[in-house]
Amino acid sequence: MTEKNDEEEIIENAPETDAAQEAEAAEATAAEDEGSEKKKKVRKVVRRRKSKKEKEQPISAAIRLAVESGKVEFGARTGLMAGIMGNAKLFVVANNTPLETKTKVSGYAKSSGIALIEFDGTTMDLGSVCGKPFPVSVLSVYDTGSSPIMELAKKK
Repeated sequence: MTEKNDEEEIIENAPETDAAQEAEAAEATAAEDEGSEKKKKVRKVVRRRKSKKEKEQPISAAIRLAVESGKVEFGARTGLMAGIMGNAKLFVVANNTPLETKTKVSGYAKSSGIALIEFDGTTMDLGSVCGKPFPVSVLSVYDTGSSPIMELAKKK
């Protein structure tokens, strides 16, 4: 008879332990949700490692960093206006930009003393390096941020 009493006590206590375990699990889940919300607020840029074949050119990395951390504008019209005013520090021109636009931008750059880099890629390539879903023919850099793009411009 004592065996039956022991079994009955175990069965009677079982729902209470399940309820207690569920409550603990709910608290743990709530704590994890709070932690994940904090993690979502602090996002870092994570890039995957590239193989030797896929190594990014230093100019592409510098352009991307300038777009992320500095002050830039996209487009030929804004680039021409920046060249006339002399506000920009650097112009990046894509390889397949129309000749008329290239000559105007390079002329304004020379007259204003602004550095000019010709990007070895198409306008779509320059747009993707900048992180934009559209082609970029001229990139005007006003503030480089933490990018080493000005040192690369001086080398060329």
